[in-house]
Amino acid sequence: MPIPTLLGLPYDASSSYLRGSAGAPRLIREALHSPSANMWTEDLRDLAAPGLMADAGDLELPPDDRARALIESGVDAVLRTGARAIALGGDHSVTYPLLRATNRFVAQPTILHIDAHADLYDVFEGDRFSHACPFARIMEEGLASRLVQVGIRTLSGHQRAQADRFGVEIIDMRAWGAGVRPVLHGPVYVSVDLDGLDPAFAPGVSHWEPGGLSVREVLDLVQNLGAPLIGADVVELNPLRDESGRTAMVAAKIVKELVSAMHARAG
Repeated sequence: MPIPTLLGLPYDASSSYLRGSAGAPRLIREALHSPSANMWTEDLRDLAAPGLMADAGDLELPPDDRARALIESGVDAVLRTGARAIALGGDHSVTYPLLRATNRFVAQPTILHIDAHADLYDVFEGDRFSHACPFARIMEEGLASRLVQVGIRTLSGHQRAQADRFGVEIIDMRAWGAGVRPVLHGPVYVSVDLDGLDPAFAPGVSHWEPGGLSVREVLDLVQNLGAPLIGADVVELNPLRDESGRTAMVAAKIVKELVSAMHARAG
């Protein structure tokens, strides 16, 4: 079984509104190992046991365009060991180089993308690599066989057109409330933007968007993928807006269940 391996991506230079998410990897790790909880997952895996989880530390990333290539090569190095990467962001722009590296090992996985935003802009504020654009870059390069987005509640006309162009399957919050759920097949990559959760559960993000998912709903998605999980990222925690540490604990909980999901359906 490939070992799920954490990799910190302290990068937020592609954020369009607030900086701060570069400081997230350290806080997620602190929450993960906090004595206020334990390392057991809900399906009774002790992640402190040997061979169940590893940590490759943080990449050193400059706050500019050079970071993309460094992320891609850093993830490639982890995957070449036979491990599977769970990246700790960082802003959501990091998902694009993550998928470029992942495709060298598993071609065109299905992506389950949990977010308030579709992140499908062709260009945002003059930047094609903004954290508002990663899934446009991913889909135009053919890095996914399917893109299924859950929790969307900020769709614009341009992004709707982009979704139609790329065949993106969007389960927005109105559809979610009506009972629509994703059905996934084949290897899956999960990208969790923490603002996909309602800010009542995860206030420590740069973009507050009311009307989102609960922690339990996100955990249920992770625990019931129905397909092998081959990679993941958890992004957009902004420690500058997480004074209580609540959102870091939410992120750590999601990370634990992602690790367990990798073990549950190894493939």
